[in-house]
Amino acid sequence: MLKRVILAAVATAFVAATALPVAVTPADAASSCKQAAKAKFAGDRKARHAYKKQCKAAFKAQQKA
Repeated sequence: MLKRVILAAVATAFVAATALPVAVTPADAASSCKQAAKAKFAGDRKARHAYKKQCKAAFKAQQKA
């Protein structure tokens, strides 16, 4: 009996964990320009580099203002 209860609890927890949506945007997940670029352009290295440069320039411009 106890084995069935434990098995049912584990199965319920697994179903509940996979059913919950996790909303993570690249901006939320990233704390730096490099991580944001990697999240946004995972497969394209050139686009990732360009995005990182643009992000750094925007950050520096915001710092001056």
